[in-house]
Amino acid sequence: MAVAGRARRGTPMYSKNLTSKKKDDFEDILEERRQSSDLRYAMRCYSPVVYKGLSPCKPSALKTIVLQSEQVQYVVRELSKETGESPDIIQEEAAEILDEMGHSMHMGVVRFFALTLTKLFKCLFKSICVNEEGMQKLQQAIQEHPVVLLPSHRSYIDFLLLSYMLYTYDLALPVIASGIDFLGMKIVGELLRKSGAFFMRRSFGGNKLYWAVFAEYVKTMLKTGHAPVEFYLEGTRSRTAKSLTPKFGLLNIVLDPFLKREVFDIYLVPISISYERVLEESLYAYELLGVPKPKESTSGLLKARKILNEDFGSVHVYIGQPVSLRTLVDGRINRCPYNLVPRHIPQKPSEEIQKLVSDVAYKVELLQIENMVLSPWILIAAVLLQNLPAIDFELLVEKTLWLKGLTQAFGGFLDWPDNLCANKAVRSSLALHANIVSLVNGQVVLKDEDVGAGVAEELVFKQALSILLCGSYRNQLLNIFVRPALVAFALQMTLSSRKEELYDTFTFWRDLFSDEFIFFPGIPLKDFEEGCFLLTKCDAAQVTAQKILVTEKGNIVTSFLTEMFRPFVDGYQIICEYLSKEVNEDFTEKQFIFGVRSFASRLLETGSTQCYEVLSSDMQKNALAALVRFGTVTRKKITDGFTYSVSKEALSKTAGMFESRIPVRKLLAARL
Repeated sequence: MAVAGRARRGTPMYSKNLTSKKKDDFEDILEERRQSSDLRYAMRCYSPVVYKGLSPCKPSALKTIVLQSEQVQYVVRELSKETGESPDIIQEEAAEILDEMGHSMHMGVVRFFALTLTKLFKCLFKSICVNEEGMQKLQQAIQEHPVVLLPSHRSYIDFLLLSYMLYTYDLALPVIASGIDFLGMKIVGELLRKSGAFFMRRSFGGNKLYWAVFAEYVKTMLKTGHAPVEFYLEGTRSRTAKSLTPKFGLLNIVLDPFLKREVFDIYLVPISISYERVLEESLYAYELLGVPKPKESTSGLLKARKILNEDFGSVHVYIGQPVSLRTLVDGRINRCPYNLVPRHIPQKPSEEIQKLVSDVAYKVELLQIENMVLSPWILIAAVLLQNLPAIDFELLVEKTLWLKGLTQAFGGFLDWPDNLCANKAVRSSLALHANIVSLVNGQVVLKDEDVGAGVAEELVFKQALSILLCGSYRNQLLNIFVRPALVAFALQMTLSSRKEELYDTFTFWRDLFSDEFIFFPGIPLKDFEEGCFLLTKCDAAQVTAQKILVTEKGNIVTSFLTEMFRPFVDGYQIICEYLSKEVNEDFTEKQFIFGVRSFASRLLETGSTQCYEVLSSDMQKNALAALVRFGTVTRKKITDGFTYSVSKEALSKTAGMFESRIPVRKLLAARL
């Protein structure tokens, strides 16, 4: 096939498991808690196994090691030369940074959290299920090499849940990278610090001393191996339940000791946390529609007590296979150049290292996605959003069962209640999410969210809230379906059935949506082939050496897939229309989001579109990033951020790709 030469050659770092997973042996860690004393659990003997049998390092001793390290001392001397300040003054500043940043793990506070969280989790969740095999592998990994825990991030409760789980299994508690915002919470901030949280500023702003102290603090914790280091590759909670593109800063830091041969190996452990119902679901929908995020505060936490009366279903925590960094790097990176420069002198990562860090980050996120556990509600939400404003209950059950089969064929990890018939399983899910949907006279309908004063009359806002709430659950299916769906879009938009032309169209959509969905960098052909394979696997398409043909049965599958992703296509098209009709001068991201929201609201009010998801700030930011990447929009750095300008000619050609059946290569050539 002619397109084969376009993909990056060599063995890819990530290879997806395309077989449907059987249910692993999950253990509900709340089951025993419901039958025994919470206080006895909190006060039990806790003697975790640690790396190479080391005795715990006191937080104060850790700070001393960091401040006296060659790297921090080198930066102190260099800054003293640059600024003329005394090294002692700069050293004091470094100590203050470390005091603000550092954790102060205290067993008394850990036991307090063990008691409090047991009571909290028993109120909130029906069960917290953990894969036992994953826990056993993690226990072994912690004893062999330094460990980095890399969980998915969907809720504030993620890090509490993980620490609680490790305490339950008598494993070393992690030290957790946390945003400095939490320190603004009176009492709670310090309690988090004493339970293992260390705090980082959202931006270092070119502060060399802060960067040096922070990097050395993380590396020292990792090298000494006294506790696993935990952070989120996504950087922040996903408001949409789609995985966010990874951030590389902390990963760069944790790879450094290995690259400089200060440790023999590091284990990276992908962890997937799946909520049947997310605690912050409504808050996220409001944020996506422009309602400011509430500031983290103790009073806000106390006001949130009302959720204790609600049911949030089950949580599944899947501990993935520990990934050896040494194995990943073997044959890819020459570490000898690191020996030519003293370890304490900061070095800018080479392009080769940056590529490695990017590949590792995407590999871990794809492993997180692969091990996410999908509940029946996720399938129901996907069906509902294609059958608005209402669907007959019996038809919903029928379509959900059909989607269950398709999800399993595509390798989805489903948690379907085997002890319930399909009818009862769907009813149970509708009851758990009664804040989003209701069953009225045999019809399942989306509820309109109650909105505050000043916006109660805005029907568009209310409808958008409901759709974004429901969409956040459907989104959990998208990374499983995205590759066959993009092949389906290519089949729909291209008159030809020739593989080469379909591949061109597929790569256009893949590139356009690379901020919406997680694709491993540089392997579009492998993704295309995976999409074709999955369509063949469910008998939706026949693939020959030169052509892809949709079967009679396949029309139902391809139609469902294209409709599932239609909001993204329509949303990006509306954004292009806004830029074409409404924008004639430079703009900031804030102005862009406000402008798109106003423009789209008018279209929704007049019935010109039904794409409510275009009102999401997440889609708006991702679309802007894509248009910058395509050269349709130019980004310029200014003093306090960036401004953007539109090339109307390039925009016209990009927008043409949404509807045109002209072979994409011709449109791409015209755009270039």
